[in-house]
Amino acid sequence: MASDNIFSGLKVVDFSSFIAAPGAAVMLSDFGADVIKVEPPSGDPWRHGHKIASQPMADEPYQWHLANRNKRGIALDLRSPSAQQILQRLVTWADVFTVNTPHPARKKLKLEYDDLARWNPRLIYADVTGFGESGPDADLPGFDLTAFWARSGLLSMTRDAGAPPTWPVAGSGDNATAVGIYSAIVTALYRRERTGKGSYVTTSLLASGVWSASVAIQAALAGATFPAPHDRTHPANAALNVYRASDGTWFVLVVMHDKLAAVAKAIGRPDLLTDARFADPAKVTANMPQLTAILDEVFSAQPMAHWHEAFSSLHVTYGAVRGPQEVIDDPQLRANDVIVPLEEAGGKLTLTISNPIRVHGVDKVPARRAPDLGEHTEDILRELGFDANDVEGLRASGAVASVKEHAA
Repeated sequence: MASDNIFSGLKVVDFSSFIAAPGAAVMLSDFGADVIKVEPPSGDPWRHGHKIASQPMADEPYQWHLANRNKRGIALDLRSPSAQQILQRLVTWADVFTVNTPHPARKKLKLEYDDLARWNPRLIYADVTGFGESGPDADLPGFDLTAFWARSGLLSMTRDAGAPPTWPVAGSGDNATAVGIYSAIVTALYRRERTGKGSYVTTSLLASGVWSASVAIQAALAGATFPAPHDRTHPANAALNVYRASDGTWFVLVVMHDKLAAVAKAIGRPDLLTDARFADPAKVTANMPQLTAILDEVFSAQPMAHWHEAFSSLHVTYGAVRGPQEVIDDPQLRANDVIVPLEEAGGKLTLTISNPIRVHGVDKVPARRAPDLGEHTEDILRELGFDANDVEGLRASGAVASVKEHAA
């Protein structure tokens, strides 16, 4: 039997926007935390991401639900003097506070760690930045495309020889960073269990990008000599390359040395093992383009299903290159609860993607839709101890936006 949700009773105030920090709050919510999403009256801009031309277009705000499912929502205008009393009660209530507001604006809004820790010294304050808290570029705006991908070196390495840097998959760096800040929060919670003390934890898109590229970055630190950019027609190793089947499917092939003879036989070319051009490592290196051309011809003669059977029978590592529309039909995702039902979102959006962490014996909560703007404002204010007159006064002062009911 699975136990209760491990973070049941954990209280989180998500003061962040877009993807990385909200994604960490989603991970906490997946394991049972009560997360309050705080937005300005205009709302988190990511509510409208599904209408941005560079993103896949859809009728439903699919990104919003992915980054904010399981949360309750309150709309708060920190520019109103009355909002400070709400902020104080939220912080006093919370175990975790996530924020990614740029630090100059954060100072003006009194959202820095020292501003909040005086109200709640046990608070875990989780800060996500583009480029880190210190240094000459600490205050620069950063998105995953710029800070995670470009600045880290990743974008320079994910291209073939002679090709310009390509446009990376938006949000991928954010979600990697979300896992990082989630880990920092969990580490701080463990520390609090041992010491009773709160913590200021942080990561950046840049730090996450450099960690993701760390094998190459560590090589640079060691003064390593880097090979030329990958060229699939002139690869460093034809057994570690990208090929295309007859049905147009590209696949990545990774054949280790102990499998070479078996693979040569399985593809119907055992003669390659005795071909004088490939008789020793030096000759293989000198004739790598010719070997690649031979493999191109072999692999282009049969569909991916054929190569799937051939490689799988030998336990050869390979991977068909799939688009998003194919990925969602992969039975492995359902079998491992990577794709799960999304409750109450409406329209075509009935499924979502679970976070990648599994703890056996611990349930995740059923995923439910993200909140409408200000949907739970009144309920939250009452939980914080404000009575009906207080709520009306806060609304009249502009501290909170009017409640917008979810359309059934």
